[in-house]
Amino acid sequence: MSSSDSSTSAGPRLLGPAEVRSLAASLGVRPTKQRGQNFVIDPNTVRRIVRAADLAAGETVLEVGPGLGSLTLALLADGHPVTAVEIDPLLAQALPSTIATYAPEQASSLTVVEADAMEVGPAEIGSPTACVANLPYNVAVPVLLHLLMVSDSLRHGLVMVQSEVADRLAAPPGSRTYGVPSAKAAWYADVRRAGPIGRNVFWPAPNVDSGLVAFERREPPATAASREEVFAVIEAAFSQRRKTIRSALARWMPDRERLDEVFRTTGIDSQLRGEMLGITDFAALAGAGRTL
Repeated sequence: MSSSDSSTSAGPRLLGPAEVRSLAASLGVRPTKQRGQNFVIDPNTVRRIVRAADLAAGETVLEVGPGLGSLTLALLADGHPVTAVEIDPLLAQALPSTIATYAPEQASSLTVVEADAMEVGPAEIGSPTACVANLPYNVAVPVLLHLLMVSDSLRHGLVMVQSEVADRLAAPPGSRTYGVPSAKAAWYADVRRAGPIGRNVFWPAPNVDSGLVAFERREPPATAASREEVFAVIEAAFSQRRKTIRSALARWMPDRERLDEVFRTTGIDSQLRGEMLGITDFAALAGAGRTL
């Protein structure tokens, strides 16, 4: 490993397979399935992610699960201040040193938050406008939904998740993979698949394929109901996926006459299955249920 002094003129250096393994060995780190850790070892992949994120010049980026710093370095190299949320104390404490070694001129642009991403809010992460991250695969959906809920400043982002999760997040109504994650994500943002990621760019190589998901924040549908009330309808609608929406919502609204009135008021066909309804439909049902 060359000294930081010799790298300043060349700009930030990114981590390859040898650097990732060397850093992990020096820290005594072994990636764990429990925390969904798979470290990116391919510089071209992190460069591709940063390009695909379509970030504005100097835009502040929230990164969740920076690990050893592969993507962090690529974001800093592109001129973006980074707030990195890392739950692993060892990795969180080592990241500033890694950045100081590989990107000394950008070290002051890094803020590390040692915390569970499911528990952070504006007090911890500030006001980032973009999220770019290789999300821990075992908690990717709840983490993304939590961040969209607590951070109004987050306008767009690009996250790497398990390929099947990417399909579910970006699925439109009526598709085979459309479900609770799709509908809840659609409350906050327009979501789309943004490309595949091969297994060989990780260490250790995962047993699943990966994919990129892009999101663009927009206003939620107009409704008299709260987000929590809309989400309750979504969860009820998919709790019995094979049943009609009227049957599935019976637990949500046991009064059948009132439930029928909800469908009459909204004009939504009660014989459809929940998977055919979009977020505006769920918002309309929740709103009617609240006001009738």
